[in-house]
Amino acid sequence: MQWWYGHNAVAFFLTTPYLGLMYYFVPKAANRPVYSYRLSIIHFWALIFLYIWAGPHHLLYSALPDWAQSLGTVFSIMLIAPSWGGMINGLLTLRGAWDRVREDVVLKFMVVAITAYGMSTFEGPMLSLKSVNAISHFTDWTIAHVHIGGMGWNGMLTFGILYWLIPRLYKTNLYSAKLASFHFWIATLGILFYAVPMYWAGFTQSLMWKEFTADGILKYPNFLETVTQIMPMYKLRALGGAMFLIGAIVMTYNLVKTMKQGNLHAEEEAEAPALEKNEKIHDGHWHRWIERRPTQMIILSAVVILIGGIVEFIPTFLVKSNIPTISQVKPYTPLELQGRDIYVREGCYTCHSQMVRPFRSETERYGEYSKAGEFVYDHPFQWGSKRTGPDLHRLGGKYPNVWHYHHMMDPTIMSPGSIMPSYAFMAENELDISNTPAKIRAMQTLGVPYPEGYDAKANDDLMKQAQSITDDLKKNKVSIDSKKELIAMIAYLQRLGTDIKASKTE
Repeated sequence: MQWWYGHNAVAFFLTTPYLGLMYYFVPKAANRPVYSYRLSIIHFWALIFLYIWAGPHHLLYSALPDWAQSLGTVFSIMLIAPSWGGMINGLLTLRGAWDRVREDVVLKFMVVAITAYGMSTFEGPMLSLKSVNAISHFTDWTIAHVHIGGMGWNGMLTFGILYWLIPRLYKTNLYSAKLASFHFWIATLGILFYAVPMYWAGFTQSLMWKEFTADGILKYPNFLETVTQIMPMYKLRALGGAMFLIGAIVMTYNLVKTMKQGNLHAEEEAEAPALEKNEKIHDGHWHRWIERRPTQMIILSAVVILIGGIVEFIPTFLVKSNIPTISQVKPYTPLELQGRDIYVREGCYTCHSQMVRPFRSETERYGEYSKAGEFVYDHPFQWGSKRTGPDLHRLGGKYPNVWHYHHMMDPTIMSPGSIMPSYAFMAENELDISNTPAKIRAMQTLGVPYPEGYDAKANDDLMKQAQSITDDLKKNKVSIDSKKELIAMIAYLQRLGTDIKASKTE
């Protein structure tokens, strides 16, 4: 469910509204009618029906049930058809106006935007193929893909629209065509300097993670070897992002100067002949019946969107075999629960995954592959989507408490070459345990089997576990108050992935 929203909140909401803007502003800027009205209708309905199924393609080879993974793949591949239909419709709207693209900066922005839309909506379905996803997932390849859409499609279309709209709102000419042209070129180069290094970094990461020697052992067992290799790519990405940002700042200056030299015309007089009482709907197209009635439009759109969610969610919630239970898996202790919330608060999931996929390269590096039943008490789960640092699902028990203490205080001491920031402030911050009972009750509401009335004694157990970690650190000449946030974080990290390691006796 998280990835259903994770995908659709970003992609669905940044695709359909922008397609509406494309269908309105590209014809305006080109002074040409939309190439095909009927194609736009097919594009709309096919897109909103298919897109909503695509979320599981982020979870291929994960602990998600295979049927849900396959649904995400199939519908993602089908998305190529409506997406490219829309791109072709947008580009063909410029028929007869291509000679103006050389001179008109607005059309330049829009052409690059539509092209980026076509690139990202082809690449997305390709990344949904299991064979490709096995290479791309958890790498910077996904970052490159996302930013072709975000910077290229959303960014460049926004810039083109603003350059077209602001002078008309203020009844004046654009302050500087040269600055607008500069913006176009620096933004376009910025996208390239951002995306190309991320593609390179993504391929480098995947190949290094998966490479074995002739003797059958991992060639690069130390994860940091990958990180140090791609540092130049991160610097180039920063350069590309800075170029893109500079372009946006130049545009802001240009548009502010444009507004100052004109006067805002908030209303524009416009008239259209009234419809005759018995006049047939324009061109007789059946879709006018929906377009002209907002209620029908909203209801039908909602039905089309909800179908995918219903089919994917209901079986997952109701069919127990989808999530095989594991008897050794127990709820988090109160201290571990507090540590998990600090982990979420600090955004650790943005760099570390907690999902060991069933590949030899991953089980050799991290340990036993992840099972769905291990996450039944995670609300929300921390599977992640990126490995800037190593996967943490089997971290528990791998290092002593003192290792984690020093690593959080200064990661480079324990992991030379690490780009992880210091979290020394956790050793200073007091852990707020006043909300522990409420957290326990919230977990009980979500089905976590804490004993009835456990919320009242949760903090007693929390302090006992915190004291045991503090005592262990003292043995290694580390003195820290047991009420600090760092103790809770260590407790959480030491718990990760340990449930299925437990013996029957334990």
